[in-house]
Parts: sequence; structure tokens; C-alpha cells
Amino acid sequence: QVQLMESGGGSVQSGGSLRLSCVVSRESYASYYMGWFRGTPGNGPKGVAAIESGGSTNYGDSVKGRFTISQDNAKNTLYLQMDSLRPEDTDMYYCAAVNKAIAMNIRQALGLLGRTGFGDWGQGTQVTVSS
Repeated sequence: QVQLMESGGGSVQSGGSLRLSCVVSRESYASYYMGWFRGTPGNGPKGVAAIESGGSTNYGDSVKGRFTISQDNAKNTLYLQMDSLRPEDTDMYYCAAVNKAIAMNIRQALGLLGRTGFGDWGQGTQVTVSS
């Protein structure tokens, strides 16, 4: 089981930026797709971004061009840089991991983030964007 802990959420005005961080309990990148989702775990979560150990990324349509996912393997840390934030981005954001044995590819992994039985996630961090 992978343990994850997010930080970096907060309140910003529309057009602002935030960077979320996620410390992972062990070096899991080789065996897992890592990513971020928003909403409620196990109840229709929405995949935001995913990354594979080799650096391939995939994004949800609503955040393409605005959000950037990255990882620092030396620090066991995952990041989500959120730029040009909009009020509709307001939500709880979770860091998550999906085992590569479950997801066939990174696109599928994005859709599995936060779904019950398909991986692990942290406690979440709130992002609030005001207009």
C-alpha cells in the first residue's frame, strides 16, 4: 500500500496559481502511475493529471494548458502546478497512485485515480478559487 500526503492547497483569486505537493511513502514511481484527482474518492472522482515514471503525462480536458504535473524522484514528491485558476477548479484535490498491473496505460490510469479498489490516495487538500 502506498501512503501519500498532500499539501499546498488554499484560496486564490481567479487567474492565480497554486502548487500542490505530495510526499509518497516509498519510491513507487516505477510500479505505479501517479496522479491527481478531484472530488470525492470512490464517488465519481475526476482525474486531473497523471504521470508515468518515464515522464509521460496525461491531463483531463479541462486543465490542459493550465496545469502541469511533475515529480522529483529524489524527494519522493509529486507536484501539480495550477495556473490560470478558475472558480470551477474549486474542489478537494487528492494525490493518488494506481498500480501498473491494473491500468493498461496512462490514459486508463487517469480514469482510475480515486476509484475504490483501484489504488491509494492521500487525505486531500482544498483548493478554492474566487471570482
